Amino acid sequence: MRTIERFFLGGDWRTPAGTEVIEVISPATEEVIGRAPAAEKDDLAAAVRYARAAFDDGPWPLADVTERVAIIRAVADAIDSRTAEFADVLCAEQGLPRHALPAGQIAKAVGAFRAFAKIAETVPWVENRPGTGGRTLSVGRAPVGVVAAIVPWNAPLFVAAMKLAPALIAGNTVILKPPPETPLHTALLADVAREAGLPPGVLNILPAGAEVGEQLVRHPGVDKVSFTGSTAVGRQIGAICGAGLKRCTLELGGKSAAVVLEDFELSPAGARGLVAGAMVNAGQVCAAQTRILAPRSRYRDLVEAVAEAAASLTVGDPRDPGTDIGPLISARQRTRVEGYIGAATREGASLVTGGGRPDFDRGFYVRPTVFADVHSRMTIAREEIFGPVAAILPYDGEDEAVALANDSDFGLAGAVWTGDVEHGASVARRIRTGSVAVNSPGALDIRGPFGGFKQSGFGREGGPEGLTEYTEYQTILLPAQA
Repeated sequence: MRTIERFFLGGDWRTPAGTEVIEVISPATEEVIGRAPAAEKDDLAAAVRYARAAFDDGPWPLADVTERVAIIRAVADAIDSRTAEFADVLCAEQGLPRHALPAGQIAKAVGAFRAFAKIAETVPWVENRPGTGGRTLSVGRAPVGVVAAIVPWNAPLFVAAMKLAPALIAGNTVILKPPPETPLHTALLADVAREAGLPPGVLNILPAGAEVGEQLVRHPGVDKVSFTGSTAVGRQIGAICGAGLKRCTLELGGKSAAVVLEDFELSPAGARGLVAGAMVNAGQVCAAQTRILAPRSRYRDLVEAVAEAAASLTVGDPRDPGTDIGPLISARQRTRVEGYIGAATREGASLVTGGGRPDFDRGFYVRPTVFADVHSRMTIAREEIFGPVAAILPYDGEDEAVALANDSDFGLAGAVWTGDVEHGASVARRIRTGSVAVNSPGALDIRGPFGGFKQSGFGREGGPEGLTEYTEYQTILLPAQA
């Protein structure tokens, strides 16, 4: 049992205004494994006061960027030194396989802090340009102000790092709202912030539900919202921010396609790569490539290879080093995924492997599932499932493959699998998504911009572009010299 009794606000642990508590349920055992206070309106008001004071009156936004970068590097080092602790907590509350966390989510979070620290050294924070009439224009990047960073439960530490690193380096202060499903690891994050030397109020952590989350978005003391989550919630946040002319970045849902070209060598390793793209983190990834597009001439061979690779995955206790696929985050999520599996069967898709729960006494598990004979109008090919479910669609010719990949309300990520990387890149450029990987299941690199087209959101995280999202351009016009 892990218990957090207070909120980390203003650089210290503060007593909650109310008595409401979040009970954290293990997705593997269905038992209560921890508790954290649930923020109420007064707690939110306090968080904004601390963040506002640290921005308006504190040293952080006025510090030289090299000072902020040094502290961000210290944050990275502190997380790295606590890898085992973070892995234990995240495995318990999130259900990710414990053995995959150190080199996975935790290493990626550390990498995000370090990558942004490096990027910051190359960004022109102040740039002088020639103006008209002999004047000089001094164009600088100013911090936006107080940032509300709202993160999801599927990769909470990594997504937080992708927001915190650029926001803090740019001189902003942050209110981090972790989801109620996974608040426990943030106690370690608070310790890391103090150990690294973040000034009081620069980072404030406020576990809360949807109601307080909406109040945070609406609060006039918040200057920018950075949200990662569902498209439905993103629409609401975008509408609120639009009404208040408040800056926002929205990284939302996806229904990404993995386009397998005719020349791709269908080896066991290739099949495993396709399955990993669809089912890593039990498919609970916004960039999951759950639509696999296969040339009709090789369709049955590919279905067989992908199904065999999916069926070989070991579903089990996330603490077991032999586990490949852990549980879904909650009973509600499992029910949602099972609903999509049922809809696919009713609409005529062919279940090739999986399709139900494993024979476990407890835990929110779903077996890795593959459907064949899927067409683009089926629900399973159009809506984000967020579970270990892949749909394989046939195509005739590359033009149809690209058309099918683009036939989606979403446009977050994707992949092209080919024997000719240069040709694969040319096909990738025709796909209307924010990122496309060639011969890889991973469509995110911290050094490059990541974000969506269409209903997958707007704004970018990662790369210099992700740092720019947390700045405002300010121009100072200097008079012409005599």
